[in-house]
Amino acid sequence: MTELTIYHNPRCSKSRQTLQLIEEKSCDVTIIEYLKTPPTAATIENILTLLSIEPRQLMRVKETEYKEQNLADESLTREQLVAAMIATPKLIERPIVVGSGKACIGRPPENVLALLG
Repeated sequence: MTELTIYHNPRCSKSRQTLQLIEEKSCDVTIIEYLKTPPTAATIENILTLLSIEPRQLMRVKETEYKEQNLADESLTREQLVAAMIATPKLIERPIVVGSGKACIGRPPENVLALLG
């Protein structure tokens, strides 16, 4: 049986839809409400590695906090961007699903099916 972890925001429709898809497949799922329990720097780095993306690609760049914190500034380091996601978890794209040494962003929710096959 596939064991998955979802970084979930219950107020987000895409996150709810992704979780529903996982539950319909009868997978063991650990739900982390990342707004209440932000991931660590090591967890974010692992997710970035699994997704083969850079920090800004995991960020919600249209959020007010992104603009307020001037996170578009190209001089910011990887560590600074990861720290911003930890300090302001609302900036993290959602939902993120991790399992079997892989990860995906559930936008669209069907992306999670790649982890279940």
